[in-house]
Amino acid sequence: MNVLVIGCGRQGSLIAQMLDEAGHDVAVIDADADHFLRLDGGFSGLTVEGMPMDMEVLRNAGIENCDAVAVVTPDDNLNITVSQIVRSFFHVENVVARISDPVRETVFERFGLKTVCPTKLAGDSIVQALTNPQETRHVQFETSTVSFETRKVEKQQVDCNITLFPLGGDEAALGVLHPDGRVDLCREHHKIILQAGDQVIVSKVID
Repeated sequence: MNVLVIGCGRQGSLIAQMLDEAGHDVAVIDADADHFLRLDGGFSGLTVEGMPMDMEVLRNAGIENCDAVAVVTPDDNLNITVSQIVRSFFHVENVVARISDPVRETVFERFGLKTVCPTKLAGDSIVQALTNPQETRHVQFETSTVSFETRKVEKQQVDCNITLFPLGGDEAALGVLHPDGRVDLCREHHKIILQAGDQVIVSKVID
């Protein structure tokens, strides 16, 4: 496939590299040429510096021969505008746009655009990790992956502050899942006294 990636931030550069490694023909647009430094030395695609709303910049990146376009700049308003240009003027049907604000999903849907909302995906994954404690969950935040799991409070830890719960050097206690399903999150100057049946929610950056 010929794929155009608009935005070479952390997410855009990762998408471009994954597509390139999978054998697709990839072009990347970004207004800041320094962002192309995020691409590793093995990237074989095309990089084009310029504003993504500029029709000539889009043409220089090969938009007229694209099978798909990913619009992943950090600006939701820019993403919806560029997505509309790509669909309306260049007639590319397979357009996926990133949005940071879940509330704006309905706006994109009205225009018939496909969206991915990292904020919502992360929220859904964290809720699943909290409500299904037996399973370790992984959530991607930009280029970092965080794992979440729960650990049973042992008898010797009952009536202790959560700050005394044993953790690995690279782990952090996010809060406590109580037997009735309530979650008490760790906050500054807020004591959480562990009780029998509690489970501590432990987080860790794994890469």
